[in-house]
Amino acid sequence: MKIVAICGAGIGSSGILKVNAERVLQRLGLSATVVAADIGSVARVAADAQVILTSAEFVDAIGATRADVVVIENHFDTDELSRKLEAAIG
Repeated sequence: MKIVAICGAGIGSSGILKVNAERVLQRLGLSATVVAADIGSVARVAADAQVILTSAEFVDAIGATRADVVVIENHFDTDELSRKLEAAIG
């Protein structure tokens, strides 16, 4: 499974989402490749992704995708991330 965390530049909030998603996956006993990327490269980087994690502001820019787009309100809230990831994966 591949999860892509998207933000404007690919280093700030997507990096936080990447690290927290890896922690949540480990707690859940799930394995996935988690990648942080910028919105400009989303089509290329997320072409084979099952889940895209992002903020509400980037949803429209992601465009058409086969991945589940999961909007995270609080990038530091691992409980929110856990609930939403489980729903997207399950």
